[in-house]
Amino acid sequence: MELAYYSDYAVRLVNTEEPVRGKDTLTSVEAVRDLFGANQSAARRTADADVTRFRSVRARLRSVFEAADGGDETLAVDLLNSLLLEFPVSPQISGHDFRDDDGRPLWHMHLADHPSNATAGYAAIAAMGLAFHLTEYGVDRLGLCEASPCRNAYLDTSTNRSRRYCSDRCATRANVAAYRARKRLEADRPESTGRADDSAQPTTASGERRPEPRGR
Repeated sequence: MELAYYSDYAVRLVNTEEPVRGKDTLTSVEAVRDLFGANQSAARRTADADVTRFRSVRARLRSVFEAADGGDETLAVDLLNSLLLEFPVSPQISGHDFRDDDGRPLWHMHLADHPSNATAGYAAIAAMGLAFHLTEYGVDRLGLCEASPCRNAYLDTSTNRSRRYCSDRCATRANVAAYRARKRLEADRPESTGRADDSAQPTTASGERRPEPRGR
């Protein structure tokens, strides 16, 4: 398993909250356990106190994305380093669950955590995964959705660093909003009638409009 895969742990946790909309799905032990996905052995360690602890880690991870999205590369790295120091992991070679055609293990790097609680285990994996993604692809690959009011976190893996939205749904919504805004702007522009505007008519020295010449 690629170590950068673990960066998805950070995205999943950050996106349990939508601050602009005032939404927060991280409100129960079950919600915390769902974040672990297939890692059910780690999920079973979750206790009531982890709900509050997970929210604290979530805020710190969002700060990393906010710093990166705002172009403050040094701050993003400093914030992530503080998480790595607080929640360390031990890289190990593993071959579990992956076999080649001859039945031999497909050796890969695995992040082994030794946590005192579920939060510490999850935070360690999320921070390390995000660190690998940042150093492999660059700080500017950590973004926040531009489709207001979403602001969900995402990891840009596009070839030309062009991603701006967390999902196709948000991209479509933003494009439709931009199209409608252009249409409103076009509708608000004065239509050309082919006649000179009154303000463009010649005036006398006193500012009065000169009478138009009568046709013969």
